[in-house]
Formats: sequence, structure tokens, C-alpha cells
Amino acid sequence: MSRTTLVLLPPHDPATADWRARLEEAVPELVVLEPGTLSEAAQALAEADAAYGTLPADLLAHAGRLRWLQAAQAGPPPGFYHPALVAHPVQVTNMRDTYTDHVAAHALALVLALARGLPRYAREQAGARWAPDWDPGAVLSMGEATALVVGVGAVGAEVGRLLAAFGTRVVGVDARRGGPVPGFAEVLPADGLDRLLPEADLVILTVPHTPATEGLLDARRMALAKPGAYVVNIGRGPILRLDDLVAALSTEHLAGAALDVFETEPLPADHPLWRRPDVIITPHVAGVGPHADERRFAVLLENARRFVAGRELINLVDKSEWY
Repeated sequence: MSRTTLVLLPPHDPATADWRARLEEAVPELVVLEPGTLSEAAQALAEADAAYGTLPADLLAHAGRLRWLQAAQAGPPPGFYHPALVAHPVQVTNMRDTYTDHVAAHALALVLALARGLPRYAREQAGARWAPDWDPGAVLSMGEATALVVGVGAVGAEVGRLLAAFGTRVVGVDARRGGPVPGFAEVLPADGLDRLLPEADLVILTVPHTPATEGLLDARRMALAKPGAYVVNIGRGPILRLDDLVAALSTEHLAGAALDVFETEPLPADHPLWRRPDVIITPHVAGVGPHADERRFAVLLENARRFVAGRELINLVDKSEWY
């Protein structure tokens, strides 16, 4: 029987300690190697048909017959899609749609917190201050608001569906997805962003980090945004220019922001966003939730079965676009 070799690349997560045994039991045609060091990984890659994890250029150079690389995340960290990997014939798959429900719920929590003025009340609570704000303008009515979802993939589509249940008018832009999407009044191509920004009370970023989305929301586009709008980023940090956001908040052109991802992580302790009363910060935890590891294993297992059978893989990535 022909055997296929899959390398689980270091470093190894304790949560995946049993993956090697489970893969070999479920896919008898598969030999799974789990090198503990980078030098051992280089040796293992010399005979590998497939790999799981991150494959920098120096390791990729040892992979003479590699045909499939499974990324460990839906949106791998910056530098994952380096030029050598993009040029290599290896197929790359990701973990798309393994934590859609968790990220969408987190996005909605951030939106509702901004809409009801919770950042200020959280700070008042820390100081034991009873300070109600009776100004109706301090609250965003979800049933009268327009939300612009930037990126209508699995996460963005679910965010839009949830917002629509509140009576919010939801519009979106997406580089790949067109046509009717449940909950959305309209979805335009990516170049429709500038047209939709001036009408949005909420701008919610869910797009992956790609060459096209880096710096997508910058000073120019923030100036296009509706005065008093809120920005939520649960996509990737490099999409949003933080210095430009601070400036837009300082002039009160934007009313507030809620961020789970940042250009630099961890966000430096001296960054002004930490101290702004109109900003909510969560430390890149939107994807946290039950069953995440099992969902990721299910993708790896399904692709392993498909790979040894010579079938098309799921969650294939366009390497030149990083997703």
C-alpha cells in the first residue's frame, strides 16, 4: 500500500497532542511525523508530501516533494505567505469557517456595547461613580442604523445576519462575493467601499489581511465616513491604521471604536487608545469559544482523507491573495 507522509511542524500546541495518533488511525494510508525542532523538521520535510503549520522559506527549501500545506489558522500571521511559498507549486488550505460563530458573536457584543455607550459606563463603574447620560443622542438606535460590513465571507455574512435581526439596515462590500446575501440590503464589489462609507453608522471590518486590504481603512477613508460613525475591527490588525483612527477620534469625526486586532500586537502599553473613553479593546480573543480545536482537527482530517485519495481539498487558498 502506498503511504503518504504528513509533517506536523513545530512548535506544537498541547491541545493538538493526540492529533498524530488520531490521524494515523483514521487515515491508514497516512504516516504522520511530529518533529520537535526546526532541524528535525527540515529532515522530515525532505520526504514529506504534506505539512501542517507554518513553513518559512528556510524550511520550505528542504521540501522537495511537498504538495499540500494546511495552515493552522483561518488568517495566518503576517509573513506566512512569503514570496517563496507563493511561487511554490504547493497547494495551501486554511481553517476558514472554524470559528465563525464565535467571532460574529464577539463582533455583535462590541457593536451593542458601542451603541449603548457601555465603554463610558464601564469606566464610571471602575470609579464607583453613578453618572447616567440621559442624552438620546448618546445612544445609537439599531433599528434606525446602517451597518457597513467590509468583507462578506463566512464571518461577515453571519455578522450581517445577526445585525439584520435588530432591524439594522446592512450593506456590504466584498472582493469575491456578489448577489443576494441573507440580511444584506446590498453587497457591492470591493471598489464600492468609498461610496458606502458616508452612509454607514457602523463600519465593521471582517476582511482578511491581504496585499489589497493592508491599510484599507486609513485617514482618507475615515474622512469619507459618516460623522459620528463607529468602527469595529474583528478582521486583522493591518487593515486599520491606528494613528489615523486616533486622529479621527480626537477630532470627534468618529464617535468611537471597538478593536480586537491591532497593527502591533500586543498593543503597546503607552498607546493612546488604551486611555480613550470612546474605545473598547479586547486582546485578539474574538475567535475564542468551545470546540475550536475539534473543528480545526476536522478540517485537517477531511483534507488528509481527500489528499490521499487524490480529491480536491477544502478551504483552498489563492496564495497570491493570502486567502
